[in-house]
Amino acid sequence: MPFRSRAAGIAARALAVAALTAPLVQGVSASEEHPDRDARHVLLISVDGLHEFDRHQWVEAHPDSTLARLSRQGTTYTNAETSKPSDSFPGLMSQLTGGTPKTMGVFYDDSYSRTLWAPASKCAGAPGAETTYAENLDTTVNGLIPLFPHPPIDPANLPLGMVDGKCTPIYPHSFLETNTIFNVAHAGGLYTAWSDKHPAYEIVRGPLNIGADDLFTPEINTSQIPDPTTVSVKATAAYDQLKVAAVLNEINGKSSDGSQQRPVPAIFGMNFQSVSVGQKLVDPVLSCQRNPQPSNCDPNYFPGGYEPGTLRFTPQMNEALRYVDGALRSMVDELQERGLLDSTEIIVSAKHGQSPIDPAKLEKIGDPVSPLLTNAGVTIGQNTEDDISLIWLKNQNQTATAVKALEADKNGANTARIQTIISGDALADTFGDPRTNSRTPDIIVQPIPGTIYTGSKAKVAEHGGFSEDDTHVALIVFSGRDSNERERVGAHVETRQIAPTILRFLGLDPEALRSVRLEGTRALPSS
Repeated sequence: MPFRSRAAGIAARALAVAALTAPLVQGVSASEEHPDRDARHVLLISVDGLHEFDRHQWVEAHPDSTLARLSRQGTTYTNAETSKPSDSFPGLMSQLTGGTPKTMGVFYDDSYSRTLWAPASKCAGAPGAETTYAENLDTTVNGLIPLFPHPPIDPANLPLGMVDGKCTPIYPHSFLETNTIFNVAHAGGLYTAWSDKHPAYEIVRGPLNIGADDLFTPEINTSQIPDPTTVSVKATAAYDQLKVAAVLNEINGKSSDGSQQRPVPAIFGMNFQSVSVGQKLVDPVLSCQRNPQPSNCDPNYFPGGYEPGTLRFTPQMNEALRYVDGALRSMVDELQERGLLDSTEIIVSAKHGQSPIDPAKLEKIGDPVSPLLTNAGVTIGQNTEDDISLIWLKNQNQTATAVKALEADKNGANTARIQTIISGDALADTFGDPRTNSRTPDIIVQPIPGTIYTGSKAKVAEHGGFSEDDTHVALIVFSGRDSNERERVGAHVETRQIAPTILRFLGLDPEALRSVRLEGTRALPSS
């Protein structure tokens, strides 16, 4: 069944946001001289948190939905795996570079580097610093984080490194150790665009800071509005709609804010946060958590994600998927209305999944890992925890001591609910040797699936780990040029294969990506 014209309501919202979004448009490159080479485009969408389990359940229940039609008319990869760790930063960058953290140098948005210094340190003393690339970088106005900051990143908040003998702020794009599809497209004279949840996502522009000519990064954690954007699915959907409006403008040959004529990007897209919030959310009112209890709390309230036992979607998860499906429909319909659907490849996947799907497996246990190491006399450089623990040590000679302490707990009381401890050769083979790779953690602890290293009551799921629920994500590749019924691909694939697939579709050389060359990443089969 063909896609029909877009809903008027979404189009109206797209136009309404134009004036608000103007300040975030970035500079346009000389690639404007080649506005529509080969008449091919790739629209890349990350629905953060979207499992293959979710895609299947939604499509089964909604056979006329956009996700169902893209699945039916495109290639659906039912055994797709995202990056490990399954954090948003490496999850997206693997799709854009064709690499893993081993060659990207990106393990998490909150990680550690043995060759950098903390912000404001003036590169004094021995190197070794936490590297956080999230809303912490944003310029504030009167102590608040704006939705559209000017400039988006405050250099004073950046980690520091020695560049040509000078202590220099390390921007996200400089932190990345490999190039991206936007860089390759730029070198090929193509115009590109991207939209994401923090200004820190300028990392997509790569080490040379080129490509993603129209970069639109409204801050999701803005304090400009009374309630946090992620307090409800409705609020998050309103935020996501800013980026949807940008994509619709770009399909119409305009800048993301709609103010200027631009080529239709050869590569463009965005991430959705709504499903991730719909999976994690615990409403503080309806869940009766506030003290004193509000009169409108609901003792039968289900938190976000999945109903116990049946694993059917809870109301907020349904709300999130309904919104995302409609937003995708608006993009597809706009492409069709503009005569671009036949020349556009649409890729829908996810930076990460979310764990656990089954609420019965949830165990929130705070941080037992750090005390285990500290009590053993181990000095921690950085311990990044969600449903994973990535550990960088101040003194790498203490690695054996740290592993021994963790193994003693695992084989005893197992207060940290440890399933696997990764260190030594096993860690080096996959992630690089921490003795020579300045970004690689010394130890990775994968807890028993369902475990979250937090005491927060605000969420019932998290990501970052290596479990099935964290990494088994949806992946659809739809080409309007070839929209007949397609077979599902059940073979194991990885989302890093998206990068060479995109370049191949555009007639560009996948081997131009450093990580593709080093890791031997191949394009997706049958796409």
